[in-house]
Amino acid sequence: MKIHQKNTSRGFTLIELLVAMAITTIIVTILVSVTALSLDTWNRSRSEVRASRQGEAMIDSMARDFESLVVRKGNNFEWLSADSDPSSEGPNGNSSPNSVDLVFFSAATDRYDGQVGVDGVDLGGDVSTIAYQLRYKDPIDGDEDDDFKTFVLYRKIVNPDTTFGNAALAGTLGKTDLQAAFSTAISGSAVDDEVNFICENIYQFTVTFHVDVTITDTSATPATSETVSVAVPVGQQSGDQTSLFSITGSGIVTDYKPANSDIGDDQLKSGRVTAVEISLTVLSDFGLKQMRNRSFSDTDTDEFDEFDEFIAKNSYQFSKLIPVPGS
Repeated sequence: MKIHQKNTSRGFTLIELLVAMAITTIIVTILVSVTALSLDTWNRSRSEVRASRQGEAMIDSMARDFESLVVRKGNNFEWLSADSDPSSEGPNGNSSPNSVDLVFFSAATDRYDGQVGVDGVDLGGDVSTIAYQLRYKDPIDGDEDDDFKTFVLYRKIVNPDTTFGNAALAGTLGKTDLQAAFSTAISGSAVDDEVNFICENIYQFTVTFHVDVTITDTSATPATSETVSVAVPVGQQSGDQTSLFSITGSGIVTDYKPANSDIGDDQLKSGRVTAVEISLTVLSDFGLKQMRNRSFSDTDTDEFDEFDEFIAKNSYQFSKLIPVPGS
């Protein structure tokens, strides 16, 4: 007698498979969305940290140099020259709106490559010439390929022996045109050589000099005096900026017109620089990449045009007020 055993096992039905696939799809979609959101947050945090480091590197470098600013009165020599000279180049035609070429004297602690007092290296003297420039170029090898270009800040230090000059070189001290003397002193090299690289993605930087000016009221009996602080920003010349600021041994040279009508040109010239404010905009890597590949509309809104909004979303602002020795 044969016994037939019923087979109770069976496979998945089509409906069960479809339900399982739908659930799997939902789970995968959620995981992908969470991962994408996490990556975006991570990239933004990374960009902010990197921008912060770039900004701090620039500000710290300038702070050290300005805190040791060297100016001597009672002569006609130029001791600091600040000239607004933004590069006309930029990614996809988006050049920096403002940058300043700086040349000044400082008792820099990193003169002679930081080997101050080392026999055979330190040749004497403590006053160096410092120059800062912002350029749009490849920071590694200066290549013309726009894919690797960025806004690069350079700092060049000229050691005291060259600053003071020698039998073969006139040096930079004791000159009425500091920019020209500096160009002669570094003949054969340049500020924007790769070795002088400090940081990149510095979209723009502005230098503002704070000048104490004494105003005397001769109409009062007896005459009274008060000291007011005037902020002189160096940038593309407009109603509230000047394109040139110079400190000489006989006073300040600038075409800036203070908003305070009581301050005349002679009073500003005889003022004393007490602080320097550095303000800069640092682009994120994502922002720089977008600038290379994106065109922006010129149509203005009530507050910003499209490009201004883009810069505001993809950059970080840094500033620092640096007290300087009385000039």
